[in-house]
Amino acid sequence: MRALKTILIILGSLIALWLVLSLMGPKDSHLERSTVIKASPNTIFEYIRFLKNQDEWGVWYKMDPNAKYELVGEDGTVGAKRTWDGQVVRQGAQTIVALEQDKSVKADLEFGPMLGHGSLDLTPQGDSTKVSWSMRMEIPFIFRAAALFMANDEGARDFEGGLANLKTICEAKQVEMDKASVPTFAIAVSEWPAKLYVGKREVVKWDDMKAFFTKHFGENMATVTKAGVQPAGSPSGVFFEWSEKDRTADLIAGIPVPLDARSKLKGSDLYEMPASKVLSLDYYGGYSGTAGAHMAMDKYIQDNHLTHHTNVVEEYITDPGQEPDSTKWLTRITYLVK
Repeated sequence: MRALKTILIILGSLIALWLVLSLMGPKDSHLERSTVIKASPNTIFEYIRFLKNQDEWGVWYKMDPNAKYELVGEDGTVGAKRTWDGQVVRQGAQTIVALEQDKSVKADLEFGPMLGHGSLDLTPQGDSTKVSWSMRMEIPFIFRAAALFMANDEGARDFEGGLANLKTICEAKQVEMDKASVPTFAIAVSEWPAKLYVGKREVVKWDDMKAFFTKHFGENMATVTKAGVQPAGSPSGVFFEWSEKDRTADLIAGIPVPLDARSKLKGSDLYEMPASKVLSLDYYGGYSGTAGAHMAMDKYIQDNHLTHHTNVVEEYITDPGQEPDSTKWLTRITYLVK
């Protein structure tokens, strides 16, 4: 009887201690890891929004390949739910609750009695994308004492392994997509002498570029004509930087003039572009469709181990005022390289 009483006292003390520790334990846990993937947000988003693809990039499928999975609803859409049941992964479910195109995938999670929320967030970084994978789990009261003594090292390793797999898969997909989507142009290699342009360098929002070109081409041509100088070529956009992040261009709406015209253009905004090896191609079409030509130039530079420097020049050879058919507009695109 005395032994039973002692056991009950010990058991009661342990229960009391566990309850106290549960009061002290965390109500939830948070885990987050990130990586940078050389792929566009769209390439990554269109892959991660499908729950089934987690079998390829997540680490859990390989841990328990005999687990049973079931999908309810249309995969890749809000409301799609995938359940699993296995010896290693146990029972659980994941439901897509929000999709923001090229930005994030959010899901509700169930791990037995524990509920949580997961998120994959995409942030553009130049030609790459930062992928942040986070999970917040609600810890039931009875498990909070144990949470005081548990490290989340295993979960962190799973996240890091999954992101490493995702990086490998999406970067390979991006390479294949780039190869398939880059149009073919005849690219000429030549040497350019130094060139002089009349025009002021400014940073312009993409949405304002049409108005910027119209205004400054007119003003700069008037300056050249007034000075009695003969243009040395067609009106040109001389680009120093193109910012996808800020949606701006650092450029000059320039009129090319002979180098010896400086004395006649004193007081005017002038820019002398250095002599350089150049790559040039001819693009026919509306100005909004030049992206493919620039992609082709970037690919040529990469494939031939060249380096672009200083400027990109777009020479607007066809005057839209004289030719209404935009498919006949000729733009000569030139990259300075070394």
